[in-house]
Amino acid sequence: MGLKRPREETMGENKAEKREKPDQATSPFMPMFENFRKELDEHHDRRERIIKASRDITASSKKIIFTLQRVRKLGQPMPQFVVKGNAQYWETIEKQYQSISADVQGLNAFRYGSNITGGNQEFMEALSFQHYLENQTLVSYEEAKSKIASMSGAGGAVLLTPEDYILGIFDMVGELMRFSITTMATNGKLPAGEPKTAGTSNRDSHEDKMDVDQQPPVTVSDGEPRNVLSDLRALRLQLEMFEPSGGRFESDVRKKADVMRECVDKVEKALYGLMVRGTERPKGWVPGLREEKRAEVESH
Repeated sequence: MGLKRPREETMGENKAEKREKPDQATSPFMPMFENFRKELDEHHDRRERIIKASRDITASSKKIIFTLQRVRKLGQPMPQFVVKGNAQYWETIEKQYQSISADVQGLNAFRYGSNITGGNQEFMEALSFQHYLENQTLVSYEEAKSKIASMSGAGGAVLLTPEDYILGIFDMVGELMRFSITTMATNGKLPAGEPKTAGTSNRDSHEDKMDVDQQPPVTVSDGEPRNVLSDLRALRLQLEMFEPSGGRFESDVRKKADVMRECVDKVEKALYGLMVRGTERPKGWVPGLREEKRAEVESH
């Protein structure tokens, strides 16, 4: 009769076999899922870099706009204090575009488009505002694309979509409104370009018009410069004829178009208060932005 093996010995062998089984079986899907994990990690890291760069571009663009609002003359080179003050912000924007240029090439330009759109729109607002103050014309889409491409570095050009360009132009109208009202309060007149001589007014009339696709008739007498309000009205006319294609872009255009109309209306009302009742107002009075406040400052 054979000897019975102790229970403890049998249990020990079974445990050893169980421990060895996971080492012996290797799943063929593990390398595939490890690649998936690696791709997801890269995607999230890339997305975070783009979001951070977009926020920094937005912040620097806002600071550029704040400095530009200190300008008081139209159609002239930027004053030295503006060039000096904004140099660091332009450099920051350039560094941020260079840091993400390689991340937004090819299909990634559209994959991460919603993450960079905020920075692109704010950049367009600052760029178009400065361009208008210097030249009294609207920066073109090709010029704006070329500007971003020149700031993108060796990684490739960061894409500026037509949607971001248009939405940035809508936002720029608000800055022109603030510039107009502040200048009227400071100088007592609506900002306008330099007056032209009678001999050059007819020759330059086409070049002096705001750079939009189709120009509406502008009733300005010979030798009289074009002012901000006439440009705002011309821009409003062109933007109101624009029909967005649908989706989120259409919703954004509708909202910004309402704000644009309000901005032009505020400049018109401010000019009305300045011209019609200007003699009744004390020096340094800021033109009212709402119709119900036109009768204020009587106590002065």
